Amino acid sequence: MIPTIRTKALRSGQRSDRAAGTATAAIPERLERLRKSGLKKLSRTDPDSRFLRERGGFTLGYTATLAVSEDHLIVAQRVTQETNDNALLLPMVELVEQQCGEKPQRASADTGFFSLDNLRALEERSIDGYVPDSNLARWLNRGGRLRLRAKDPAHRRMRRKLRDPVGRAIYGRRKAIVEPVNGVLKEQRGMRRFRRRGLEKVAVEWALTTTAYNLTRMWRAN
Repeated sequence: MIPTIRTKALRSGQRSDRAAGTATAAIPERLERLRKSGLKKLSRTDPDSRFLRERGGFTLGYTATLAVSEDHLIVAQRVTQETNDNALLLPMVELVEQQCGEKPQRASADTGFFSLDNLRALEERSIDGYVPDSNLARWLNRGGRLRLRAKDPAHRRMRRKLRDPVGRAIYGRRKAIVEPVNGVLKEQRGMRRFRRRGLEKVAVEWALTTTAYNLTRMWRAN
C-alpha cells in the first residue's frame, strides 16, 4: 500500500440570524463557548468550525484529509478542526494501517505536512516518506538554489532523497495520484463546501462522499 496524502479546507455551511433579539440573547452562551475553546473567535452559526488560512486570506470551515492509493482509491479519510496540516500526517498513516490491515510501504505528502518530528517518525516506522520542506518544494517546482541548509540528520536525508532523480520522480507522482481524486470530488461531486454544520455531521458527510467515490471507481473498474 503506497498512499499519497492530501488535505483541503472546505467551508462550513453558513446562515445569518434572522432576529436581532435572538442574537443578543445568545451572546452569553457564545462567550462561554469561546472561553472554553481557547480561541480568539468562533463562528456564530457553526462553533465547531475554525478559521483556516488559504491563498488570499482565511476561510471558515474544516480540514478534510485524504489518503489515496496508486490506483486512485481513497484508503483513508477524516475531518478535523486542525489548522496546521503537519499535525495530520501521522494520524493519517495510522488510519491507513487500520483500514488496510497493513503498514504503508511509502507515503508522499506536500510541504504542509512537513515537520522534523514527522520525518523521524516515518523513519522509525520504516516507511519510505517523501515530504519536502517549503524551501525544497520551491526548488522542486522552480529550480534555482536552496536558500536554507538542513541541519537535522533526518532533514538532510529527506533532502538528499528528494534531490535524487529517482526520489524526485516518485514525489512527482503525488499530484497525478491525489489531485485527480480531489478534482472529481470538487468538480463532479460539488464538494467545495460542506452542506452540514457541526464536526460530527460534517464527518458523516465527508465519509459518505468518499465512500460514494470509491464505489463508483470500483464499479467502473469492473
